[in-house]
Amino acid sequence: MVQRLVVVGGDAAGMSAASQARKRRDADDLAIVAFERGRHTSYSACGIPYWIGGTVEHMDELVSRSPDEHRRNGIDVRTRTEVVGIDLDARTVRARDLDAGREYDEPFDDLVYAAGSVPTRPPVPGIDAPGVYGVQTLDDGAALRAALDGGARQVVIVGGGYIGLEVAGTCREVGLDVTVIEAGNRVMNRAVAPAVSAFFEAEHARHGVKILCGTRVSEVLARGKSSESDSPRSSPGTERVRAVRLEDGREIAADFVLIGVGVEAEDALARDAGLPCDDGIVVDEYCRTADPAIWAAGDCARHPSIHYGMRVRIESVDNAFEQGASAALNMLGLTTVHDKVPWFWSDQYDLKLVIVGLSLGFDDLVVRGDPASRAFSVCYLKGGELIAVESINHNKDQMAARKLIPARARPDRSKLADDAIAMKDAL
Repeated sequence: MVQRLVVVGGDAAGMSAASQARKRRDADDLAIVAFERGRHTSYSACGIPYWIGGTVEHMDELVSRSPDEHRRNGIDVRTRTEVVGIDLDARTVRARDLDAGREYDEPFDDLVYAAGSVPTRPPVPGIDAPGVYGVQTLDDGAALRAALDGGARQVVIVGGGYIGLEVAGTCREVGLDVTVIEAGNRVMNRAVAPAVSAFFEAEHARHGVKILCGTRVSEVLARGKSSESDSPRSSPGTERVRAVRLEDGREIAADFVLIGVGVEAEDALARDAGLPCDDGIVVDEYCRTADPAIWAAGDCARHPSIHYGMRVRIESVDNAFEQGASAALNMLGLTTVHDKVPWFWSDQYDLKLVIVGLSLGFDDLVVRGDPASRAFSVCYLKGGELIAVESINHNKDQMAARKLIPARARPDRSKLADDAIAMKDAL
């Protein structure tokens, strides 16, 4: 009897799981159906800033494998199809064809839930006005690219995290007037050390980006249909973003607004089905949920990190690929513990920021090198153990960190602080 695997989500984690399962089992033994709400699969949302900036010329350059390629590989990918319900007792998912408008039930023996995350939308008036975009899907990228091609010159970016700063940099490089609004007291405040925040703030200021920290947007303002403030670029009879109003009353002009204040786990279907969730679907070290036939991976999964001794939900492409593959292997009975030390990266101008590990709970911090050199690292220690490293244009440090952190290395602090000594030798 042919086993049936249903995958909810057609991006990194979902298609990694589907592809890994197909490598191990052929279609005579395992039928694979993957549902994706959008039109595209296996694409890199991380590449959208490059598309906006013109480094990437066409959407196809961001797609590693199209739905048709997956189908030729024996994976039945159904794009523009949304899963709207999971029946644990009947072992079916309820799917809605968004183009045909019909719903149907799809049976499964095993299910990989890899629905990812959804952008957080600040609860402010006007947030849904035309000209307000996210940066998560290729359709978002296409809308932003169209706005630039249509003559937009002023952009306000709400959120000073990775994605906001990456887009700020690419927009500035193509000549736009860019303002970043950040509610925290520094950019990337939840992810990096103060020294790294200060470095990137200075770099963006040097490139002409205006960053307003400790500031919130109270309203997104749109042009009225007959407003005298209509821009020459606006068509008669249209409404579109013209500015954002801050809590202190200031208005910042904008031809478009980009929202980048973070994401939330897309776990609603799992919660509705009765699966335990806690800012993500709760899974064990094998990516298995409370239901032995259902697995979860990627941005939507909260898993136990054995290395760090805590439950974590990791938002990164690398984790999505790795966890999706782990889920598939475990689903096939190939026991695989998912306990990777996570890593993240961000490209801004000619700067590459790489973060290896998690810095939560650190009790000591060591800076290697001089930020003025534009190549330095920040090391986090806990009880003498190296738990995380943030490196900027310092490839040797980040490569060493990928080996030292999983090995629970306890470096000599004085050697670690000396950038003339290779990190791998600071023991």
